Amino acid sequence: MIQNTKIAIIGGTGKSGQYLIRQLITRKVYFKMLVRNPKNGTIGSPFAEIVRGDVSNIDTVRNLLSGCNAVISLLGSGIPPSKPTIFSTGTQNVLSVMQEFGLKRYVVATGLNVNTVQDQKSPKTQFATDWMYQNFPKSTKDRQDEYELLVASQCDWTLVRLPVITLTEERMVVKTRLNDCEGDHINAGDLADFLISQLTDTTFYKEAPFLFN
Repeated sequence: MIQNTKIAIIGGTGKSGQYLIRQLITRKVYFKMLVRNPKNGTIGSPFAEIVRGDVSNIDTVRNLLSGCNAVISLLGSGIPPSKPTIFSTGTQNVLSVMQEFGLKRYVVATGLNVNTVQDQKSPKTQFATDWMYQNFPKSTKDRQDEYELLVASQCDWTLVRLPVITLTEERMVVKTRLNDCEGDHINAGDLADFLISQLTDTTFYKEAPFLFN
């Protein structure tokens, strides 16, 4: 049962990550959350443990994952912005420590710009992908590099590809597809619920589904 686990959370202080944190607390799930910015205070919950540091530091990652059963990452560039290679660097560190600790489950949220061999992206989705490469080439390529690291790994990973995140707890119909994103947005509450569901759902092991309302 999920209540008997402890989850390592990366990116929990971000705008969408806060929805995940609230749901974990509501469901009484224990978690350890990585906090890079010292301005982000502690969480007043008995279910939360704060680990201060940066995902690019493998000793910090080792501290974060110690005692945990799974990892969920909503890592963004952050404030102040991290290096554009933070996504592949962070995932490489997570994968190394997971192997060291014998952990298997890794759930990662990313943009719809990541490409897989199964994709049949519509013109709209392809336009969004191309726009990201044109305007944020380094970080967009690094997201792709992160996916390649997951594919080459031995862990049970799921890469959740997302359109624009709407910051609301409102619940709507949620859909998934492996080859295209048919929706323009995903509600943050629905995203949080889906990410938590992946801790016990094996449907998308070693897959990169699009998630949308």
